[in-house]
Amino acid sequence: MKIAFVTPEAVPYAKTGGLADVCGTLPLYLRDLGIQTNIILPKYKGIGGEKFIDLEVEFEGNKKTIPVFTDGIAYFIDYPEYFNRDGLYGTPSGDYPDNCERFTLFARAVIALIKKVKFDIVHCHDWQTGLVPLYIKKYGIDSKSVFTIHNLGYQGRFSREKFPVLGIEWDYFTLEGIEFYGGLNFLKAGLIYSDIITTVSPTYAKEIQTPEFGFGLEGVLQKYNQKLFGILNGIDYKIWDPQNDKYIYEKFSDYIGKKKNKLGLTCELCFDSKKPLIGMVSRIAGQKGFDILIKILDDIITMNYNFVLLGFGEEYYCEKLKKFGDAYPGQVSINIKFDEHLAHRIYAGSDFFLMPSKYEPCGLGQMISLRYGTVPIVYKTGGLADTVIQFNPESLTGNGFIFETYSAQSLIETLKFAYYVYIREEIFSKLSENCMKYDFSWNNSALAYKNLYQKILA
Repeated sequence: MKIAFVTPEAVPYAKTGGLADVCGTLPLYLRDLGIQTNIILPKYKGIGGEKFIDLEVEFEGNKKTIPVFTDGIAYFIDYPEYFNRDGLYGTPSGDYPDNCERFTLFARAVIALIKKVKFDIVHCHDWQTGLVPLYIKKYGIDSKSVFTIHNLGYQGRFSREKFPVLGIEWDYFTLEGIEFYGGLNFLKAGLIYSDIITTVSPTYAKEIQTPEFGFGLEGVLQKYNQKLFGILNGIDYKIWDPQNDKYIYEKFSDYIGKKKNKLGLTCELCFDSKKPLIGMVSRIAGQKGFDILIKILDDIITMNYNFVLLGFGEEYYCEKLKKFGDAYPGQVSINIKFDEHLAHRIYAGSDFFLMPSKYEPCGLGQMISLRYGTVPIVYKTGGLADTVIQFNPESLTGNGFIFETYSAQSLIETLKFAYYVYIREEIFSKLSENCMKYDFSWNNSALAYKNLYQKILA
């Protein structure tokens, strides 16, 4: 079995979010299962590699010679005019206006490459690759296609005037094709023309078929739900392992070791180590629950919690959070930045990990926190619902705390219950050690994908 992962980003080459972690890590685990897996992505600024081949690609009525580079694992489509830029998709002020052209050219180059380098399955990720399954069908290429939705909220929508860029007949511009409210929709193309659709958790696969989470595509997903599968993402336990983590205060495998990490973190932050500590490592956006969180920031302190946050994102919420930090020195630490080392220390040293996301296709933070015995507090949605089980202090079963109504008040009530458990250390220590026993490694996800690939080929 030979698989091509077609993606706009993958670690260690280029990253803006969790998509890169998935597309850089899952292929490693597939290779461990004996599946030859290569990655295809644009050759962004700073990516190296050796020259592999020149492709002849027809684009906007002209033939273009496009070099492809490789490092032996990944293939890089080189078109400096489009990809040698500081940002992958845009600047802080907005998306690049030529993203339609950029990722159409990328898709056409991918098709030219897979004609030369044969793959059994072409596995495409997110809207930037949505045209690839369409082109595979149009040009009769002998490969099956899988299309994975990482976040349905991002669809690659462009005006009708851009349609000629795609180099296909107007027959495709219909309600049954890639037309969407009078414009183009790259993600819709991936849904319709792929052989299989996957998304990153079983619950999210159900949610996106509803108006609340479907972003206008729920009808398409209902129509094609026989080929829609939800496979939970994993995390890389080679990186996220408290017994081997070089970034934390002390390596550990039990609650006693975890407490030493809390002591280290609270010392660093000048916090009272006896108070329960809530940690967050997150993109700062309304979708991530900050719209309800900012309403109860003062209540968190009143409830006797300390709070540490690491992340960056929407300016409105960042400013609110900074003011919160200024108001409570010694109890609140707001870090608007990217800091990999601090992220590890927050996961290891916090008592609770807060993820109040309004929707969360999968979520990696809660899986990482569980690995470090840090108890997740989450809204019941998407991958959070698939990985966090409500803790029962009587039976001592479960691994976290869940609120089922998306509101500030519901979150407050859940935090009160979490505090009730925290102050009963014998119970809380059991909960923390429960968390460490869960296995959300990529091994399980890779096996699920292998079975799905075999099903497609059969």
